[in-house]
Amino acid sequence: MRAVLILIFALLCPGTSSGQDWKTKLSEDMTRFGHRNWIVVADSAYPLQTSPGIETMVVDADQLAVVGQVLDDLRKAKHVRAIVYTDSELSFVPEQDAKGVGAYREALAKLLSSQGDRKTLPHEQILQKLDEAGKSFKVLIIKTPLTIPYTSVFFQLDCGYWSSEAEERLRAAMGTSAR
Repeated sequence: MRAVLILIFALLCPGTSSGQDWKTKLSEDMTRFGHRNWIVVADSAYPLQTSPGIETMVVDADQLAVVGQVLDDLRKAKHVRAIVYTDSELSFVPEQDAKGVGAYREALAKLLSSQGDRKTLPHEQILQKLDEAGKSFKVLIIKTPLTIPYTSVFFQLDCGYWSSEAEERLRAAMGTSAR
């Protein structure tokens, strides 16, 4: 029944794919993506966004395993690195309202512990960033069956071989502001 619902969702929703293996799709997109692209690992209630560059892929995989795969692919990529965003609301979700949220927060913190550039923002602000990015750049959303709120993890890709500090020095030398 669940597979039928996923298939119907994929057929009825433009910008959605479910036929391709998510690991292959992630790997291929990671190769093509560069700075200003995004990868999102979302929970099951994540909305289907309509900006033209946003593609949603529905998968039947553990959300933390997908986050781990994104991190592994990022470690292998020399051309990109990520600024990781999580929802600020996640810190306030109580266990009584979302069973398993405490264990999820601990597991996610451990998974992201080696990730240098991490930020938290309210969920709506992150969605606005994605909507804006999706107007000009590709965004891959990998939607998982997780049913804990505010657990989506957002990877904003940046150049892997050029730091923000190097960009600032370049812009200062040019007399212009950073991107």
